[in-house]
Amino acid sequence: MKISFKIYIICCFLSIFSCIKPPDYPIEPKITFKTLSKNTMKQGQSPNDDFLFLTIDFTDGDGDIGNSAGDTLTKYNIEIIDTRDSSLIPYKAPIVPLIGANNGISGEIEIKLFTTCCYYADGFRPCEPHPVIPADTLTYKVAIFDRAGHKSNVIETPPIYLDCRN
Repeated sequence: MKISFKIYIICCFLSIFSCIKPPDYPIEPKITFKTLSKNTMKQGQSPNDDFLFLTIDFTDGDGDIGNSAGDTLTKYNIEIIDTRDSSLIPYKAPIVPLIGANNGISGEIEIKLFTTCCYYADGFRPCEPHPVIPADTLTYKVAIFDRAGHKSNVIETPPIYLDCRN
């Protein structure tokens, strides 16, 4: 009797979990802003001057996010645009492996963004400490592409403040 009761409990758990449907995401990636590690950086010309981490959440219905380590053909799959001058900062994300038999994937991507220069409306040379303007503000627009070429929605980061005094 004890063995049949255990089998009954196991069958109940299996039937409950077999009824749970995997998520049904569209084949185009979808991203949402998650966090910035900080909102202030010192301006600089060298990537070693300062940086922050941008984290985004993503979903993709066909699970083809990222590139394999040996992929030399794809230039980038994360597009970051500085909204001050529309300059492109391309990134290449590693392949995200499919796990299980789901019909899509979700997760997060952390991107290391290096500092940039302050821009001055008065024509003062960028990246130089300004005698009057202590800070500049920028935001980034972000989109990702899957291996099939589908582009995600575009998100914009909260303001990032650049310290122009150095």
